[in-house]
Parts: sequence; structure tokens; C-alpha cells
Amino acid sequence: MKWTDSQRIAEELYDQMPEVDPKTIRFTDLMQWVMALPEFDDDPAHCGEKILEAIQLAWIEEAA
Repeated sequence: MKWTDSQRIAEELYDQMPEVDPKTIRFTDLMQWVMALPEFDDDPAHCGEKILEAIQLAWIEEAA
């Protein structure tokens, strides 16, 4: 997975952490959680606020 795979990342995070409310997460935590996903393989330098926002929004939708 790459940073641009926001929907797939959100699905993985939801599956691994269903107890987490994605509305309350910090972007620093989100970035660490994404990089810890087993299938994730991308450069941390390619991540930015807009990408993290897209992942968070997808996660919120997944959790709804």
C-alpha cells in the first residue's frame, strides 16, 4: 500500500483497531499506525496533512 491508497488504508485500520474513534485521532498517531501496517510500503516523506485527512475521512466513513 502507498499513501494514496486512503480507502484501503482506512479499511485496514478499521479492521485492526475497531475500538478507535477516527474522529478523535491525532495525525501524528495516524501516520505511525499507517506506517506500521504490514502491507504498507511507502516513503514517510510522501505523507502530508491532505493525505492524512483523506485517510481519516475514509476511516470515519468505514466506521459509520
